Amino acid sequence: MKIIDTHTHIYSKEFDTDRDEIIRRAKAAGIEAVILPNEDSGSIEHISRLCDDESGFAFPMIGLHPTCVDSDYTKEMKHIEQAICKRKYYAIGEIGIDLYWDKSHLKEQVAVFEEQLRWSIDLRLPVAIHMRNSFNEVLESIYKVGADCLKGVFHCFGGTTEEWNEIARLTEFYVGVGGIVTYKNNVLNETLKNIPAERIVLETDAPYLAPVPYRGKRNEPFYILETAKKVAECHKISLEDIAEYTYQNSLRLFNI
Repeated sequence: MKIIDTHTHIYSKEFDTDRDEIIRRAKAAGIEAVILPNEDSGSIEHISRLCDDESGFAFPMIGLHPTCVDSDYTKEMKHIEQAICKRKYYAIGEIGIDLYWDKSHLKEQVAVFEEQLRWSIDLRLPVAIHMRNSFNEVLESIYKVGADCLKGVFHCFGGTTEEWNEIARLTEFYVGVGGIVTYKNNVLNETLKNIPAERIVLETDAPYLAPVPYRGKRNEPFYILETAKKVAECHKISLEDIAEYTYQNSLRLFNI
């Protein structure tokens, strides 16, 4: 059984004391690769170092996270853009719009998001989209920039069937399913019944959003097995089948 964790921050400081152990545990469990989303100019070096140390296992994204966008975003964007040509990247991410914490920089977030969508088209790379309290705004930007030219994943998807139906029209997009699918009283369990396995990839978003029975602890790639089990249960298929579906989907999307 092979699994790819398509969104994990194991390069971050939360793993500085035991990163090697975390990676060994993941590999032993059948996790063949992890894909690392960038946050800002400060995380580029950490991601690059891990990808160099774990070549063939860790694959980098490049992008500016929406919560890192402020009124002086142009300097950060210049750093990100300069980094793109320095190594091979497998996606533009983590990008998007986040209106949960702060709505005061919506205009700037939209501008940054749309610019990075254009990068993805020019570079023919998928996008990893962070979308929090911003479904309509994200969809508006995608259609504005060019829905037919874009591909990617809606990271940490936890939406309704109605929202999935909107995403389903974007035929080159997948939904990233993480630990929240194991939580009680979440809408995603019902929504998943309407999402074909061919449109799902698995992720952890480690160190965040650990699945049950690890909820409340630091998340790690090994825990993705609990998410896979729950997705298989929702689809009424075997764990091996959902692992194969999501593995092939991940290879197809990220071309790793």
